[in-house]
Amino acid sequence: MRFMIIVRATPDSEAGKLPEASLLAAMSTYHEALAKAGVLLDANGLRPTSAGWRVRYDSKGQRSVVDGPFADTKELIAGYSLIQVRSREEALQWTLRFPDPFPDQPCEIEVRQLYELDDLGAGEEIERFRALPGNGR
Repeated sequence: MRFMIIVRATPDSEAGKLPEASLLAAMSTYHEALAKAGVLLDANGLRPTSAGWRVRYDSKGQRSVVDGPFADTKELIAGYSLIQVRSREEALQWTLRFPDPFPDQPCEIEVRQLYELDDLGAGEEIERFRALPGNGR
């Protein structure tokens, strides 16, 4: 079972303020523990939305590009950790060990389970995905 631990953005992260050394040390310790346990798949911080964009689809499927920044910080993501564990309970236990990402202000992390290809049923389109690099889980 794969889970994504999502760190919600704050005004500071959206302003591009980098984490202090003490937080980087705590995050390193946490991610080293995940790696030692063999459950860490990936982890990273994201640049502010001012460096990004969104592709918006209208009701006819036409695309338009909207450049950042985006206003509602509580709906934005500042970083993530991707883990693979045996159960929801194990994911919860790892999440409870996650360091406070913004110790000087209220913040939250969200955890979401990823769909696995087997969850989507059988079919030629699923097998095409399974054949792609990284999808043979």
